[in-house]
Amino acid sequence: MSRDYRAFSMWLDGVPGELSPRPALAGSTEVDVAVVGAGYTGLWTAYYLKKADPSLRIAILEKEIAGFGASGRNGGWCSSFFAASPGTIAAEFGREAAIAMQRAMFATVDEVGRVVADEGIDARYHKSGTLTLATSAAQLTRLQGEIDHEREWGFGETDYAYLSAAETARRVRVEGCLGAMYSPHCACVDPARLARGLADVVERLGVTIYEQTPALALTPHEVPTPGGAVKAGVIVNALEGYVTSLPGHARDMVPLYSVMIATEPLPQSFWDEVGWSGREVFGDERYLLIYCMRTDDDRIALGGRGAPYHFGSKIRDDYDLAPKVFGELHGVLKSLFPALGDARITHTWGGCLGVPRDWFTSVGYDKEKGMAWAGGYVGDGVSTTNLAGRTLAELIAGADHGLAGLPWVGHLSPRWEPEPLRYLGVNLSLAMMGSADRVEARTGKPSKRADLTARLIGR
Repeated sequence: MSRDYRAFSMWLDGVPGELSPRPALAGSTEVDVAVVGAGYTGLWTAYYLKKADPSLRIAILEKEIAGFGASGRNGGWCSSFFAASPGTIAAEFGREAAIAMQRAMFATVDEVGRVVADEGIDARYHKSGTLTLATSAAQLTRLQGEIDHEREWGFGETDYAYLSAAETARRVRVEGCLGAMYSPHCACVDPARLARGLADVVERLGVTIYEQTPALALTPHEVPTPGGAVKAGVIVNALEGYVTSLPGHARDMVPLYSVMIATEPLPQSFWDEVGWSGREVFGDERYLLIYCMRTDDDRIALGGRGAPYHFGSKIRDDYDLAPKVFGELHGVLKSLFPALGDARITHTWGGCLGVPRDWFTSVGYDKEKGMAWAGGYVGDGVSTTNLAGRTLAELIAGADHGLAGLPWVGHLSPRWEPEPLRYLGVNLSLAMMGSADRVEARTGKPSKRADLTARLIGR
């Protein structure tokens, strides 16, 4: 039965050309490297491996089509954010390692831009930076604390700058904004065009992509599929949150749902009123994260958390649809931009991202077993996957470009609790963060509930 892949996000709906699946694997085969998952992680890994050694035989196995998952549905932020905080990294690896990790993320934003330009990928890459807004007194206090925290790690005005309300308004006029933090280390992209374009590039380099070919298990040196087994010297687990669907992996990650809405293309009169000519992406300091961007065709795309986690780490198409959260996001959007008036919402969609138990993204390679992995991006994967692909290529090929020494290499997150504890804990955390936002909006004072939530989820 054919699937309408364009229905899964506005980004996939806007990809030019066909979204028909590539041929599935039909018979067993043997390669040097088998990559499981044709999202950003798998595609970047194949890209850098092929660039390092064109003779490598590489196959990518994908259950649906390249870019079907988070890579084709996300908020379009190619940012320098890393899931684990510098303090968390420093506690285990030291201060210099934490700073090196952040500097590597800064550089990764530019590396994505370089490859997009060099390979002619029409990803609509614009590096204009990111704004973190404060839209209440409590948020402003938290924002100023974050800037002070960045200074403690040696990051100055050129990395994270405070903007007054007036300075922020010169970039984008958001209702009730009291100030913002600006960082230049972020770009916006059309995520599906990036994923699909990257898939075309790796194919031209000689990588074979088998779509409609689900992995049935992850085992050393062999991946069984319905069409046959793929034997390989190295198996790369690039499944992110989708790994939970494989036997024995339900507790590896929590597939947390994030959802998005997008407006119709907005008239010039709207942009004259709100500005935003620089196309910075922005969010604010609320606990239930929101992320917003202006698209190339003058829509506003807004995403956020709040959709429930589903028992047993299950993933289904109908879980992408969260009407209550869509409605809440529409309300948020209108509160940020009253000038929207009755502008239509033309697209609503969602998808899952991978959350490790300690919120610590990791990448690694067990040479003896021939098993490599990367994931747990907690929603910051558009850029981090590129660093993961370069790092995996370095580890697998045995090269030394200075990435193998970064502190996320070889990190092993603990497993999530068994059900029903996982279900209760994750959904309680989501509820408490939403409650904290409501309390702050009502009282104007910082909520203590969020601190309790942070301890509960291990942050």
